Amino acid sequence: MKLKFARHILSIALLPFTVAVLVPLWLARNNNNISPAIGTTVSQVFEQLVGVLLLVVGLILFSTSLRKFVTEGEGTLAPWDPPRRLVIRGPYRYVRNPMISGVVFVLFGEALVLLSRPHFVWGLIFLAANFVYIPLLEETGLRLRFGDSYVEYCRHVPRLIPRLRPWQPEDRSGMESAS
Repeated sequence: MKLKFARHILSIALLPFTVAVLVPLWLARNNNNISPAIGTTVSQVFEQLVGVLLLVVGLILFSTSLRKFVTEGEGTLAPWDPPRRLVIRGPYRYVRNPMISGVVFVLFGEALVLLSRPHFVWGLIFLAANFVYIPLLEETGLRLRFGDSYVEYCRHVPRLIPRLRPWQPEDRSGMESAS
């Protein structure tokens, strides 16, 4: 149990924590000491409120997805220790990569709250990197591990932009384990 917990903490510390906390802190310190402050105009305050909303949505999406990986996937979010079972419940019924979507929401939320162009650019870089990484590497590995179950899932659930209604697989028995 302790080893499993340590694996999850390590993967969170190395991946989303670095992307959503350490890099943004570095950006803030190296760009005229950007820091949280209430905007000086109505439009800036509105942007910041939208940013807070994006942060909340992103954190909920990320944490809910992570919980599904732990409880149903029997693995971590790290590519070197992936889930052993295909997870298609919870937020995975709306989008194939809800953790990445959650992190993207957090990054753009941070940019809006801080009214920071460098943070916005960082969000775009992270998004672009995932538009390349996910289809080329991650999805290739998932197709190999989970076979037709994953291919069927991909036909119904989009990669990064959520569906409006959850996907309802007709037969879940073949969808929940590796082929």
